Amino acid sequence: MDNNNNNQIQNANQNQNENEMKNLQKKVTKNLIKDYSNLLNGNSFKDFSIFVENKSNPFEIKVHKSILSSRSPFFNESLRQESLFISLNQFNKKEMESILSYIYYGNISFENQENLIQLLEISIYFKLNLLKEIIQKKILNSINYSNFFQFLFQNRNLNSNEIEIKCFELINQNFSQIQNNENLFNLTKEEIIKFIQFKQEKKEIFQFDFFQFLNNWIEKRNERLKGKKEKEKEKEKGIEKKRLFHSFFSLFDKDSISKQDFDKLKQFDFFPKSFLVDIQNKVIQDNQKEIENKEKEIEEKWKKEIEDKNKEIENKEKEIEEKWKKEIEDKEKENQQMKIEIEEKWKKEVEDKNKENQQMKIEIEDKNKEIEKMKPAFDEYEKKMQELKKNFPQFSDSEIMKDIEYVKKLQEWINDNNFFSKMKKGFSAKRDGFNSQNWHKVVDGKGKTLVIIKTKQNFIFGGFTQAGFNGNTRNINDSNAFIFSLRNDKGDRIPAKFTIKKGKEGNAIYSRSDVGPSFGTYGSSPDFCLNSSNLQTGYSHFGNNYNLPNGITYDTNEAKSYLAGSYSFGVDELESYFI
Repeated sequence: MDNNNNNQIQNANQNQNENEMKNLQKKVTKNLIKDYSNLLNGNSFKDFSIFVENKSNPFEIKVHKSILSSRSPFFNESLRQESLFISLNQFNKKEMESILSYIYYGNISFENQENLIQLLEISIYFKLNLLKEIIQKKILNSINYSNFFQFLFQNRNLNSNEIEIKCFELINQNFSQIQNNENLFNLTKEEIIKFIQFKQEKKEIFQFDFFQFLNNWIEKRNERLKGKKEKEKEKEKGIEKKRLFHSFFSLFDKDSISKQDFDKLKQFDFFPKSFLVDIQNKVIQDNQKEIENKEKEIEEKWKKEIEDKNKEIENKEKEIEEKWKKEIEDKEKENQQMKIEIEEKWKKEVEDKNKENQQMKIEIEDKNKEIEKMKPAFDEYEKKMQELKKNFPQFSDSEIMKDIEYVKKLQEWINDNNFFSKMKKGFSAKRDGFNSQNWHKVVDGKGKTLVIIKTKQNFIFGGFTQAGFNGNTRNINDSNAFIFSLRNDKGDRIPAKFTIKKGKEGNAIYSRSDVGPSFGTYGSSPDFCLNSSNLQTGYSHFGNNYNLPNGITYDTNEAKSYLAGSYSFGVDELESYFI
C-alpha cells in the first residue's frame, strides 16, 4: 500500500512538472513570436529595404537581411549582392507584408479564397516550400462544388496537377447537374483531353450525356469561329466538327463506352462507322459469351455448393476446436506483448521528456544571454537620444538627425550659437509636401538657412547659407556658404564640410520659385539640386563651385556620387531650418 501511495504521489508530481514545462514552452514560443513580430513592425537594426508596387512611386518596407536569408532560399541568393535594397515591383504592399509576416514569425493570412492561388505563386517564387505545401493543402480543402471552376481556371498559369485532379473529381461527380453550365463549355481542348484521360485511368464508363456535351462544346466552339471565312466553310461541310471529335475519339477505349448507350450514339454522325461496327460486334459477342458463361456458372455453382457444403460440415468441427485453442494462445501472447510495449513506451516517453526539458532550459539560458548582450547597445542608444532631446530640442522631431554626433558637427561648422540654438524646423517635405513652391513659401527671405537631405539610399548631406533663398533671385553671393556630408559610403572620410571655392562666391546658391534648394549654379552642373516641382528626385555635380575632398577629381563618377550615392538620386526627406 505504501509503495502504491508513493508511486501515485510521484506520478502526480511528475505530471505537474510536465504541465508546468509545457506551459513554459508555450510562453517562450509566444514570446519569440512576439519578439520577431516587434522586429518586423519596429525600426530596430533594419539594414535592408524592399520596394514594391510600382517603379515611379515605390512603397518601401525595411527588413533584416539575416532573417530573410535564413528563412528564404530566394533571399539567401539575392542578398549575397552588396546592396541596400531590392525592387519586387510584381507584388503589392499587402502581398509582401503577408509573406514577411510568415518569414518572420510563421503567420500567414487567408483572408479570402480569391488570393489563395496568388499566395501559392508567391510562395513558389520565394522558394518557401513549407508554405507552398500549407497553401496547396488549404486550396485543396477549399475546393468545393460552388468554386471548383474558379480554381480550375486560376490554375491554368500555375499548372498544379493536384488542384486540377481535385477539380476533375468534382466535375465527374456532378456532371449530370452541370452539363449545361456555361463554365463547362469554357474548358479548353487540352483540359477536356486531360479529363478524358482522368476517367480512363479510373476505368470509368462514359455515359451518353458526356458525348452529348462534347457535341455541344464543338458546336459552341465553331460558333466562336464564325468570323473566320475558312473556318466557316469547313463548318458548312461538317469537316471541323468531325476533326475536333476525332482528336478526342483517339483517346477512348471501346470498353469505356456504355453498352446501354450504343443505340443513342448512332445519332452523332461524327462517330467513325468502323468504331460503331466494332462496338456492335463486341456487344453481340459479349451477349453470347454472357449466356454461355451463365449456363456454365450455374452448373459449376451447384457442384461447388454441394462439395463446399460437405467440406463445410467436415471442417466446422475442426475449425471450432482450433479457433478456441488459437484464440486462447493469441490472447495470452497479446497480453504479454502489450505489457512489454507499455513498459518500453513509458520509459521512452520519460527519456524524451527529460531531453526535451533539458534542451528547453538551454534555449532559455541562451535567450537570456542574448538579451543581456543587447542591453548595453539599447542603453547607449537611449542615452544618446535623451541627450539629443535635452541639449538640441530643435532636432527632437527630426526624421533625419537621429545621431547626436552629427548635430554636434553641424553646431561646430555653423559656429553661430545664437542661430543654432534658436533655429527651428520650418519645412519638412513629408509634413509640408514634396513641392518646390511650398518650400519657397516657407524658406524665402529667412536669411541664414540650414538644408538637410536624406536619400532613398540612406545618405545624409546638405548645405548652409547665411544669405538665404529669395524667390527668383537666381545666383546669390555667399562667401560663408558650405556643403556638408554626414553619412555616405566613404567610411572614415565623413562627417566632412566643404567650403565655396575662391572666385565662385557669386554662385554659392541658386534661387528660383519652381526649383528646390540648389547649391551652386543651376542647370547641368550644380553641386547639388533638388528637381523642380516635386522635390522627390535630384542630381549632384559636386565640385563645380565647392571644394572637393582631397584625392577626388571633379566631373568623375566618384565626385558625382560622393554626396548622394549617384549623380541622380531619390529623396526620402528634406528638412530646412531657420530662425
